[in-house]
Amino acid sequence: MRVKALAVAAAALMLAATAARADTKWDLPTGYPATNLHTENLQQMAADVEKATGGKLKIVIHPNGSLLKANEIKRGVQTGQVQMGEILMSLLANENPVFGVDAVPFLATSYADSYRLWQASKTTTDKVLDRQGMKLLYAVAWPPQGIYANKPINSAADMKGLKWRAYNPATSKIAEIVGAQPVTIQAADLAQALATGTVNSFMSSGATGVDTKVWESVKYFYTVDAWLPKNMLVVSKKAFNALDKPTQDALLKAVADAEKRGWQVSEQKTKEYLATLAKNGMTVAPPSAQLKSDMQKVGETMVNEWAKSAGDDGKAILDAYRK
Repeated sequence: MRVKALAVAAAALMLAATAARADTKWDLPTGYPATNLHTENLQQMAADVEKATGGKLKIVIHPNGSLLKANEIKRGVQTGQVQMGEILMSLLANENPVFGVDAVPFLATSYADSYRLWQASKTTTDKVLDRQGMKLLYAVAWPPQGIYANKPINSAADMKGLKWRAYNPATSKIAEIVGAQPVTIQAADLAQALATGTVNSFMSSGATGVDTKVWESVKYFYTVDAWLPKNMLVVSKKAFNALDKPTQDALLKAVADAEKRGWQVSEQKTKEYLATLAKNGMTVAPPSAQLKSDMQKVGETMVNEWAKSAGDDGKAILDAYRK
């Protein structure tokens, strides 16, 4: 009987130990398809975390707005509905102008400049998120933004009256300036909006065009390289702080690797995306001198408006970026 009792006690201890190190499962929603460069980067990050922690932390990616729509993700992390989330930063510009700096047209138009702008704005962004109970993990740029349209665009005047997909305050403002009609459409709904004629023009990257097979609805893409928006990955501070130190360190290492990898892949894939658009019958061309000049004037107006709205934080970011 004593042997049997000892065996039972040992089994109970083993079960208790197993429970103590039970795997932690986190949900990570994103608004983009599973084949998108950002989502693939998240999948690799999650795999790295699971491997590094020996399965103690498992992160489940929910792509294409399947768990939360793009504009619901930040709130989901804040309220504890999910532990992590990937968010298009400029989607939050109405909440705080700091989130919209990377969508100011012609402020940063290359990967090098976009990365410098991120370094100039990263600390301020982290402080804003920290006050809201979140921790910034990384941000990765999209390819440069160009103009998609169902007709040739040679100047800003040609954009007047177009049904223009808007997805953040900056794209809505551009529509207002050029006389287009803004319609708010998130990435997961873009293909349907184009197919039904709800919109017939928009600004986005080559990646978005490939994701949505945009050539089925519009035939022109102009590489105005207006800006490089970023997706940021955030985590609930409560969830992060509940992890043990080795797991936290493994997560931070994986996201640092993901940020570096994400920027590299985004830049490498830019030409590939444009080649895919052209292969599928689209006209892919640089902007005319007039269109470029018109869009740069739009950018001048918007950077001044952004700096005014962002106040001291905006001034500090621009001063650091322009050094």
